[in-house]
Amino acid sequence: MARLIGPDFIGIQTKDLDAALTFYRDVVGLTPSAKGPPGAIVFETHPIPFAVRTPIEGFDDTVKLGTGVAIWFGCDDADELHAHLSERDVQIVFPPKDGPFGRYFAFVDPFGYTITAHNVSTL
Repeated sequence: MARLIGPDFIGIQTKDLDAALTFYRDVVGLTPSAKGPPGAIVFETHPIPFAVRTPIEGFDDTVKLGTGVAIWFGCDDADELHAHLSERDVQIVFPPKDGPFGRYFAFVDPFGYTITAHNVSTL
């Protein structure tokens, strides 16, 4: 029987790719990849690629996006990233704290998705 192996790609949707590029590149610090299909920005994240794309079908961006889905990014220093984002008036859901996967905090991107950042030992 065929089976799922595990997450291999994460993508979120927005109608405003320019705002997504500005936020994830200039504020969060991700590097856009030169490779990417039309209507999407793929970032050089490891081990799992992350992208922001325009909606494939009808899309209501007036509702809270990402409800029920947890998106976690590894980072090299959760406290430093938290300070960086706070200085840029990014909405913080909760400040850094220790948890089962190390130090972590959560923020909201300009489109309403909650993103959790946690310390990882290797990137």
